Amino acid sequence: MAENKGKKNSFGPVLKEMIRKLLVSLKRNPQIIPLIALTISLFIFTFNLTDISNTTAKIYGKHMGLCAFVSLLLSILSYVCMFSAYPKRKKPNLPLIVLMLVMYSIIIFADLYYYGRINAALTREVNPIVVTPAMQYIYNAQYYMVLHVGAIAVTMVCVVLEPLFAKLLRKINTSVEVEENAHFDSLDISSED
Repeated sequence: MAENKGKKNSFGPVLKEMIRKLLVSLKRNPQIIPLIALTISLFIFTFNLTDISNTTAKIYGKHMGLCAFVSLLLSILSYVCMFSAYPKRKKPNLPLIVLMLVMYSIIIFADLYYYGRINAALTREVNPIVVTPAMQYIYNAQYYMVLHVGAIAVTMVCVVLEPLFAKLLRKINTSVEVEENAHFDSLDISSED
């Protein structure tokens, strides 16, 4: 029983140290925040690419395949822009940041167009597509397109607010207080040979 209490008490300082290290890492590289948001949005799209491809093949709406291709391509290319836009120990590269925001806007437009093509196929008057349990992937694709638009919008906000994140993170105190050295008044090193 005493060992369990010791383990519970030791978890608090370990968690506190992990959070401190995370904050130190974010203070040094605040561009990690938009990078994480971009990674999450890319995962949302790529992990559901099968549903999107099946929906494209089933509905075969105008430019649906092109929209899915553009969304995936620009999501991947925006990584290159992001890494080049935030070089280490240099000012952010503004033209690349603007290019990233343009890419994100195109991705949002392509996703919304794709979503609209699905809606048009499901609600058209002549021969509408009826979603059976075997074609549930159509609703999944529709849902993940909306989710991807939201994730890209969050990424855009993170890119725009990155300087603000950097300023706020600098205000957080992440220094470690060392209690062992607090008892030393002065240290005499003059007698060493």
